[in-house]
Amino acid sequence: MTEQRDYRELAGSFGSVASEYDRARPTYPEELFDELERLAGRPLKGARVLDVGAGTGIATRLLAARGAAVVAVEPSDGMGAQFLASSPGLPLVRGSGDELPFHDDSADLVTYAQAFHWTRAERSIPEAIRVLRPGGALATFWNVKDSGVPWVRAMGERLAAALPETYHGYGAVNEIVGHLAPFGLRTGTAVIRWERRVTVDHVITDLTSRSYLAALDPERREPLLAVERDALLAEFPDGWVVEPYVLDLTVAITPG
Repeated sequence: MTEQRDYRELAGSFGSVASEYDRARPTYPEELFDELERLAGRPLKGARVLDVGAGTGIATRLLAARGAAVVAVEPSDGMGAQFLASSPGLPLVRGSGDELPFHDDSADLVTYAQAFHWTRAERSIPEAIRVLRPGGALATFWNVKDSGVPWVRAMGERLAAALPETYHGYGAVNEIVGHLAPFGLRTGTAVIRWERRVTVDHVITDLTSRSYLAALDPERREPLLAVERDALLAEFPDGWVVEPYVLDLTVAITPG
């Protein structure tokens, strides 16, 4: 992804906002997992899955609910602690996608939910291939607010202007296909549009969990959040926000 290396140091900010992350980040619609199974050519039920960069377990829990034997992989102590509190009974291993602590040929599926951009693609892709069994799949997916909607686009423009050094959207997520090209993997993609209805406070909590705001001192962060709150209330005076999402999924299959 374009400029992803410039933002990796922001990943350390997530531990301090793990609770906000778990409460406010969007979930994933069932259609995502239907498409993942279709592109991977196998059901999730019974599959050995490594959910890398699992965070607080939002996707991990959904994968487990589909019957996958899933292990979460997360480098952050703060996010890991929240994972254990929110996902009782699910296994967690401390580690990162750049150096997976698993044996060769030990997984059917490696997933990155909202997380691949925090890795070094030149390391994390070979690592995924190493741990995957023949015919296994690497899946990356991102929930991205639909910038085709005027209020979403305006929010992004304000934050980009206020935080020119650190603000990042996800407009280039499909560049994952370019990163995969040298490895000769068979790839497929899907785009899913969906929306959720949440309160203005919920949207602000979600923003608080974004790395480019979480990394700021409160004295700088709070005025920016206040601007966004006022803008949201002007757009949604009843206090309820309809958030539109574009969910990008890429699945790459190793030779069988």
